Amino acid sequence: MQKILARAGFGSRRSCEGLIQERRVAVNGRIAKLGQKADPERDRITVDGQPVRTDHPYTYVAIHKPRGVLSAERDDSGQYRTVRDLVPLPGHLYPVGRLDLNSEGLILLTDDGELANLLTHPRYEHTKEYHVFVEGHPGDKTLKRWQRGLYLDGRRTAPAQVSVLGREKNNTWLRVVLREGRKRQIRRVAAKLRHPVHRLIRVRIGPIHLGDLKSGLWRPLSEPELEQLQELKQKKG
Repeated sequence: MQKILARAGFGSRRSCEGLIQERRVAVNGRIAKLGQKADPERDRITVDGQPVRTDHPYTYVAIHKPRGVLSAERDDSGQYRTVRDLVPLPGHLYPVGRLDLNSEGLILLTDDGELANLLTHPRYEHTKEYHVFVEGHPGDKTLKRWQRGLYLDGRRTAPAQVSVLGREKNNTWLRVVLREGRKRQIRRVAAKLRHPVHRLIRVRIGPIHLGDLKSGLWRPLSEPELEQLQELKQKKG
């Protein structure tokens, strides 16, 4: 059931599991259960009473998230703007590749739940690239420790690519490429190495690059980008 919902644009499989657990999904008028099977062509599937469609064309958007904007569809507290607020398109668009409130850069918005799962699930190991402005000048020994991995919450981080982009008087720009994405991972590792992060910008998710997209603006993905994403989905299959 969660796979059907993901394909219909209700987010990642994990978030679709949440919809089912919250008893918001029904099949032929009966509340659905996790693991339940259904045929979208024969069964009537609804979310919050609204029919689920699996035949609509997907939407794919790249957005440059500014600082102070949530990587979410909505903010139930009403305190913050969200990336969804910045994209005036209809429909249910799910953010792919979350960033914390004070981080910036590339986020994808899509109603293609299968793609969202493919780009965010750790087992697929798609790389994400960041430009990180840290305090001080990390030396070779420090960079090698970061590259090898450090322990966070009792578990070692996966090997990372870390290199110097440029140095300023008291700070350094680093290029960091990860294949995993634990919560606030870059900030926590940098702090542990005594080089706190002053600015963090994500510039790439898998094959999609931020490019020269300005902060707060968005664009539909190009045809070549869409072809690359389709290739990823085919390889997974």
